[in-house]
Amino acid sequence: MDHIQTEKKYSIWIWILSIAIPVVVAILFSVNLHDLGYDVKPLSFLPPIYATINGLTAILLFWAVSAIKKGNQVLHERLIKICIACSVAFLAMYVAYHMTSVETKFGGEGAIRYIYFFILITHILLSIIIIPFVLVTFVRGISGSYQRHKKLARITYPMWLYVAVTGVIVYLMISPYYVH
Repeated sequence: MDHIQTEKKYSIWIWILSIAIPVVVAILFSVNLHDLGYDVKPLSFLPPIYATINGLTAILLFWAVSAIKKGNQVLHERLIKICIACSVAFLAMYVAYHMTSVETKFGGEGAIRYIYFFILITHILLSIIIIPFVLVTFVRGISGSYQRHKKLARITYPMWLYVAVTGVIVYLMISPYYVH
């Protein structure tokens, strides 16, 4: 099977996941188990863990790019797979936290409030947009379509890095307002 056929084979799954993930997250984000009558403990220990995972993802992405620039394709692929796993773990923890906890309001005032919301909104929008970019870039890489992979990776990498880094920044900015 050639590279294009491999990409076409995965394209339906890429589109399904690219639409389903944000929709399911939005639905689950709006569900609070306490409001549904479940007596569950808030998972208040999760935010620093998933923020750390975001930071780790940023470091691993940087390392993966460094590895491929040095010609280490095996390490590059392994690191990218770990980054994808980290993103999935982040998402699961993020949803679990929000399904069991009350919403945290940002308490900053003045210019910092506008900065926070700018970072938060761009983080959220790019975290949705990045899904098909990561998946298509990954499929191009594993299918051996390296020129097409490299061309798209030049767009995917900075977006994914931005999402990972701003996830940490958002956590650090809102963490003083968490209810424990």
